[in-house]
Amino acid sequence: MRLRAEGLRYEEIAGVLGLQSGTVGALLARAHPQLSVDHQHAKPPRSKMEIGQISNPDRAVTILAPAAVLLIELDGVREGVEEQVEQVREVCEACNAREFRVARTAEERELLWKGRKNAFGAIGRVNPTYYVQDGVVPRTQIAPILRYIQEVAAHYGLKISNIFHAGDGNLHPIIPFNPRRPGDLEKARSAGEDILRRCIALGGSITGEHGVGLEKKELMPELFSAETLDAIRGLKRLFDPEGYFNPGKVLPTGRGCVESRLGVH
Repeated sequence: MRLRAEGLRYEEIAGVLGLQSGTVGALLARAHPQLSVDHQHAKPPRSKMEIGQISNPDRAVTILAPAAVLLIELDGVREGVEEQVEQVREVCEACNAREFRVARTAEERELLWKGRKNAFGAIGRVNPTYYVQDGVVPRTQIAPILRYIQEVAAHYGLKISNIFHAGDGNLHPIIPFNPRRPGDLEKARSAGEDILRRCIALGGSITGEHGVGLEKKELMPELFSAETLDAIRGLKRLFDPEGYFNPGKVLPTGRGCVESRLGVH
């Protein structure tokens, strides 16, 4: 559900960029108070990204570009938004955007956002099985982490796409693999761990919104000291002395499942 106030102006902007771009940091440095930024960098089988094609095959907004799309939303009073659109245009052009497009109608605006929401499905149509990660970096480190992800992709021979919330640096690398090919899942997991370790090195974290769970708990010692982890473990025992809540998750153990559930030292 998207709630919109009456009497305000809304603008959706699609900027087509290269992976070397520092556009997000430059935009946020302008301190726009009502700026929503999402990023799509896909590895499609052809050199274009079709925004909204999955649910609207006859009305897709096609953007010809092999690189990335930055989807930007502005809202506020008409005069302020019109001025901000031009400021955003200046930043995108200064960062060598290949295309700058403002939604012309409410229908096109909704279509752009629908394309963002359906992006995972679009990738799934090409790669039915994929592994998604959830790291986060400072917004000034978005361009460096994207470059590193491409290095990881080349190292493991994978085609990694990125669809994420650029406004807060929350990454979602999409790592495809073939479950029928021996070793493919292990490569995808290793690639994901490499990306998360680089997120930590860049001043970020191993999760931006979806949590640690089971798969990322062994990376917690790389993010927190042993003393901090002991404090977290002790706090959990205060509220869950029997270990019934989310057994075996979040905290690293390296021990058996029963010890993990009970949080035994």
